[in-house]
Amino acid sequence: MKSSSNYQPKIKPEKTKNDFVLETAAIVILFAIWGIAAYALTVLPDTIPVHFDLSGRPDGYGGKGRLLILPALALFLYAGMTILNRYPYVFNYPVKITAENALRQYTNATRAIRALKLIVMLVFFLIAYFQVQSAFTFSSGPGIWLLPLILLLVYLPLGYFIIKAFRKK
Repeated sequence: MKSSSNYQPKIKPEKTKNDFVLETAAIVILFAIWGIAAYALTVLPDTIPVHFDLSGRPDGYGGKGRLLILPALALFLYAGMTILNRYPYVFNYPVKITAENALRQYTNATRAIRALKLIVMLVFFLIAYFQVQSAFTFSSGPGIWLLPLILLLVYLPLGYFIIKAFRKK
């Protein structure tokens, strides 16, 4: 049983239009990841590049069945984040949750998870796309710019939501 000092109200924030846009975009990108993999499995040779160095050159090869790893992992993460988002009262927050701020904090946290889910799907899409593209051409992948782009895509929105959690309004 939880102590009263750790109690967080069990409130479900209502979804807004922005929440539906984030959810829809994430699911569309998830389907696109699966679409890329399904298409690639039908047209690529049996051996494809599966790993790349920092400059984007292939440095590992494997069977084309490995193309299913990214979509499967994306689906697992999408499902996990979707389920987690149903229980915002179990999250850890940078501020004390009270009856007065619970709805605002839960809304912010669930929107942050939705944004992160969209970003994760986008990152997986980019990786799948460049992996398939390099398998078609056996040329370099995206190059060194992909890692900084991924870091920006993840940390800028998370920073925004963390700062927003500390604000009173």
